[in-house]
Amino acid sequence: MITPILTLGDVLLVAIQEDLSDDEIVELQEQIITRVSETRAAGLVIEISAIDMVDFYMARILNEISTMVNILGSQTVITGMQPAVAITLVDMGSELIGVKTALNL
Repeated sequence: MITPILTLGDVLLVAIQEDLSDDEIVELQEQIITRVSETRAAGLVIEISAIDMVDFYMARILNEISTMVNILGSQTVITGMQPAVAITLVDMGSELIGVKTALNL
């Protein structure tokens, strides 16, 4: 699965359109960090409204992406989180530390 990373001014937009395997989410993480570094983006928006379920590994990678982007001087916002995903994250005891969320773009 190829997940495009779009540039909108000084913000990068990543719309995850389907569930990603562990390998795919790690590859996307590497691509995002590279693009943030290359473009010196001020922000990153990760749109996940198409995701019905998030496992512990994906939650961890989203946290890592946010932390890495923050270290590079940018902010991360995750948009479009489904209620079931939010409930699952809380039930797993997983926190999105330092990650801002929004209902939609």
